[in-house]
Amino acid sequence: MFGLFKKDPARKLEEDYKILMEKARDMQRSGDLKTYARMIAESEEMLNKIEALRKKSQ
Repeated sequence: MFGLFKKDPARKLEEDYKILMEKARDMQRSGDLKTYARMIAESEEMLNKIEALRKKSQ
């Protein structure tokens, strides 16, 4: 009951992950593959953090 108002840190990371993936897609479409590759690497790290937080909270 008291955890009702507790913020979920994974939710914020998921939103950031979604935004980053959309930006990466746009970079790929514009032909900037170097930036695209950097963003994909960042997104993979972010996804690993999300998965770790999900496992920790279970």
